[in-house]
Amino acid sequence: MKRATRCVAIKASSVFLLAGFASGTLMAGSGAAVGADEPRRAAAAPCTGTQVVANSAQPTGSAQVRITVTNKGKKPCVLNGFPTVALAGQGSPDKNKPLQVVRVGKSGPVQLAAGGRASSQLTFTPVLGEADGYCASGADPFVAPSIVVGVAGGRYQLAPSDGSEFALCGNTVRATAFRA
Repeated sequence: MKRATRCVAIKASSVFLLAGFASGTLMAGSGAAVGADEPRRAAAAPCTGTQVVANSAQPTGSAQVRITVTNKGKKPCVLNGFPTVALAGQGSPDKNKPLQVVRVGKSGPVQLAAGGRASSQLTFTPVLGEADGYCASGADPFVAPSIVVGVAGGRYQLAPSDGSEFALCGNTVRATAFRA
């Protein structure tokens, strides 16, 4: 083979090789790239306040409650992050007491199928003592019959499922990220 013909053959094979990488049709190792004829899975949209509902506040300890969120929509959605929390203001939203949420752990996207559920664990600074409880800091405890939880742009007023009230010291709550 002549030198000029060999150079043209090498250049042509290099062009085909680069074209194969660019189009994603070459196989590398044991995995193949997705071909143009194969359907691609659409990513689920973020959950919205109209798609999900928080309807459960189940006590899991003396100063803990699990918040459960359900996808009531017909399509899957992705829930991400942590809830916001406020103590409800005795029936008047303008008297809510927003709490500072201390985030516990890392958050990641949680895909909720239609009817799927995710939960977050809330932990309050406990009130000490019996009926007329007290705070270790010396501050007065705050008691409310319900909390307002913010999830995916919606706000949901929740009472403990056991009929008790929320009692805490301070203005912080620790919350885990939502998990399925």
